[in-house]
Amino acid sequence: MSNIKTLISIVGPTAIGKTALAIELANHLQTEIISADSRQFYKEMEIGTAKPSQTELAAAKHHFINSHSVDQLFSTGDFEVQGLKVLEEIFKTHDSAIMVGGSGLYVNALINGLDEMPEIDLAVRTQLNNLFKTEGISPIQEQLSKLDPEYFSKVDQQNPQRMIRGLEVFLSTGQKLSAMLSATKKERPFNTIKIGLNMERSTLYDRINNRVDQMISNGLVDEVKSLTEFRSYNALNTVGYSEIFDYLDQKLSIEEAVSNIKQNTRRFAKRQLTWFRRDQEIKWFEPNQYHDITEYIESVMK
Repeated sequence: MSNIKTLISIVGPTAIGKTALAIELANHLQTEIISADSRQFYKEMEIGTAKPSQTELAAAKHHFINSHSVDQLFSTGDFEVQGLKVLEEIFKTHDSAIMVGGSGLYVNALINGLDEMPEIDLAVRTQLNNLFKTEGISPIQEQLSKLDPEYFSKVDQQNPQRMIRGLEVFLSTGQKLSAMLSATKKERPFNTIKIGLNMERSTLYDRINNRVDQMISNGLVDEVKSLTEFRSYNALNTVGYSEIFDYLDQKLSIEEAVSNIKQNTRRFAKRQLTWFRRDQEIKWFEPNQYHDITEYIESVMK
């Protein structure tokens, strides 16, 4: 074995089977898993984030699952710093580590590093936050789609934090956040192998719909109810939570809320694929091609 260590990154849309593959690979390579899912960090959010089950968590050591509380800010920059520390520890005793998750910004932060972000005019931030409170996300989405269409098309357009971030950078600096995000990569002391999972769209959509039904029967409504005091936090302004809050506020029937979760999750999956497809270094497989995936990883690691 060479001394250079390897990070195996597994990406792809929600509900495709990334967790199962990561655990199989972790056991095969006898190593540990870093989760790069921006909602699974939060210990209060269990059902709606489709966290690995207790059995799955016991099958391989996971990092960054239930590591934070929703009232703690845990940014991509924090993830980069803490993730590198965890990797350093794993690499002391293992030749490889696995990162799994569908949050492209977090995956990118660990592999390529984040750019130094410009100073933000705090008055602009306050103004945008007030706009969001009074008029909702629509005026922010509209402005951002005109001023930085590249960033707008890449990120979760339902996430107020991401939308405000893109707009505040442009309004503060006159520069597009999308241009800053593609700047130089930082040097990393390890190699990276990138695996992407994809499948026929109709099959993926069936899996998403089934998973949402499962979440509802697992008690998603009660989970969201128990998180009412945190509802202003960004982590809860996300798919699966915001729709149930609408139901609890009597804006939607439960059937409409469930239907909206399915639709918004399918849209989210589509955006995740668009984001990951831009990376030419990702080698794509179907989730059931376990044998081909391990062969590919082993050939690259040689």
